[in-house]
Amino acid sequence: MGRLSGKVALITGAANGQGAAAARRFVAEDARVVLADVDDDAGKALADELDARYVHLDVSEEDDWAAAMAAHGPVTVLVNNAGVLHFAPLHETKLADYERVIRINQIGTFLGMRAVVPGMVEAGGGSIINVSSVEGLAAAPLLTAYTASKFAIRGMTKVAALELAGRNVRVNSVHPGVVDTGLLPTALGGQPVDLSYVAKRVPMRRVGRAAEIAELVVFLASDESSYCTGSEFVADGGVTAAHSLSSFG
Repeated sequence: MGRLSGKVALITGAANGQGAAAARRFVAEDARVVLADVDDDAGKALADELDARYVHLDVSEEDDWAAAMAAHGPVTVLVNNAGVLHFAPLHETKLADYERVIRINQIGTFLGMRAVVPGMVEAGGGSIINVSSVEGLAAAPLLTAYTASKFAIRGMTKVAALELAGRNVRVNSVHPGVVDTGLLPTALGGQPVDLSYVAKRVPMRRVGRAAEIAELVVFLASDESSYCTGSEFVADGGVTAAHSLSSFG
């Protein structure tokens, strides 16, 4: 028996990075896992490796969520992990780029929560884990759209937690700091990113690993977190404990 035995989990953005790390841990803890992504080749390959299921799911599309629920039935754990990052100064941020980030990060989270709630209530309970960011707690330059989306996820999490608390559905947000997942290179057009400079600015003097965030997500999916809802769980190496006058270089 694993920590997630009897749980049926859907993880978005599960083909790579943080989502893939969570999928591996969920399977190891005996959950029945549905991997959801738009990267079909990587998603199917990982699902085959883990003996899990895969579904093509563009989280920003209402019809895709309906199809996923129809194909795989009610889930008792949802990890809203899919997300994109866009760098640009405010005055150079194109509306199309802003809307893309909001549609995937924010609207995708909203649609996911809405899609799974009826099944969770019918099943007698569940856990929704919304992946926000430290940018959902404080701002960073060049990240107007991303920060807006991650603050919104933080707020939606609390509303949903209050509405669903009496129905045994828990809703929490996870706020990673800089994690080596490949999200940064993708946002920068595929160019390599040296994270050593960022690591010097983290109190723990290193960036995070996807597997470390996955452990936190497993805890929130499990019954070990049965009294946790509407909360923010931060894993950032101490970054948000500091203020702008602090120096770790």
